[in-house]
Amino acid sequence: MSQMRGHSPAGPDKPSRPVGAPPLVRAWAEALGAAAAGIVAMFVVAALGLWAAGAGDLPGGAFPRVVAAVVVIAAGGSVDLWGDAGVIVQADAALEVVPLSVTLAGVLATATVFLLPLRHRAVAGTGELLGRVARTALFWLLFLLFLALAARHSFRISLGDDTADDLGAEFGATPTVSFRADVPATLGLGLLWLVAVLALTFLISRRAPLSSGLLHFQNSVRPPGFAMLLVLLGYVVIGLIAGVVVLLTKGHQAETFAVICLGLPNLVWMALGVGMGGAWTGHVDKGIGLPMPHVLDQALRSRGGDRTLDVGALAAYDGRAWLLVALAAVVLLAAAFVAAVRAPAGVPAWRHALEMAVALALTLLVVGLLTEVFAHYGLSLMGIGDLGGLGGEIVLQPELLRLVGLGAAWGLVTGWLGSLLARRVLHRGQVPFAEARRPGPSSGA
Repeated sequence: MSQMRGHSPAGPDKPSRPVGAPPLVRAWAEALGAAAAGIVAMFVVAALGLWAAGAGDLPGGAFPRVVAAVVVIAAGGSVDLWGDAGVIVQADAALEVVPLSVTLAGVLATATVFLLPLRHRAVAGTGELLGRVARTALFWLLFLLFLALAARHSFRISLGDDTADDLGAEFGATPTVSFRADVPATLGLGLLWLVAVLALTFLISRRAPLSSGLLHFQNSVRPPGFAMLLVLLGYVVIGLIAGVVVLLTKGHQAETFAVICLGLPNLVWMALGVGMGGAWTGHVDKGIGLPMPHVLDQALRSRGGDRTLDVGALAAYDGRAWLLVALAAVVLLAAAFVAAVRAPAGVPAWRHALEMAVALALTLLVVGLLTEVFAHYGLSLMGIGDLGGLGGEIVLQPELLRLVGLGAAWGLVTGWLGSLLARRVLHRGQVPFAEARRPGPSSGA
């Protein structure tokens, strides 16, 4: 028996591998999962949108490479686009637009999977959090590198019929469009994109643990940050419902589905700014294949200078545009109310108003920067004119000062009103007054 007791510690119950190995393997697996979730989500959404937009018919097997290019752009990367049509005929091309549906899918998937292992914790060490971010960033850069190397292709643009195509080939004037991801810029900007996403995740989500030194910031930053997240996602949901209704009742299913999968946040977040009184300027002189709602195309259609896109301009083509003002008021007031309820009890109304003003001004600044559009394709003979009517251009730029100023003003008003409405509602962690006054059990009972 004594020999058996002496031998038992080395028996099968004792672990045969180091205790630290499983947590390390699990940490790397969690990082891989977070990075892969974002990339896969973006790739699927981009592929569906491009397929609906007709990119599946591009020659030379370009479709998967175009999808890779769109994912690179959505993840903050850089893709160069240019045209070529030989010596006699010149071609030029440019495209600067962020497919925010693809970006949003990647943001939500990455943040959700990244937070899963941390959701039951309130505090985490700075070293641990930085380690998780670094491991996720490593896999993210590897995926981006693969996509950037795949995002390059050239394909021919038809001149309209077989005869014109044959003549163009005969004279060496067949127009082609080429694109190629800028690998160093993609990796650098893609890393900044990921860091920004994870930083915003920790600023907004209650499920994200903070280091002890940052805990005092959460009461002033997280409530208005979460309110802005509700506003942006709420507009996306409203736009998605409207898009599905149009998809089922108005026809043009492919175009509508392409808009939903590629540019829905671009449109609905512009609708937020327009409803608050903001404006964009630009023009559409000729469509070049980008999916765009008809009313927006009408409001921007111009062969001369830029036109202003605001609620009045949209209402001239569709009177329902004035509903955007009422929608903005309701959504922002609801968000301000939620922010006031999530904040600690006793915070004065002026502070809620100030926090909402800052948060909404910054949100509209980001929305404005993300919704800029410049798309152009043109052919010219010896550098003169537009050959064959194949050129086209879309330009859309925000009036940033107007957006930021209106965001601050709306934030002050809705933040103040939301705080007043929340006074009769229990805040998070607050104990009801009657329960707080209830005496505890008597020690002599």
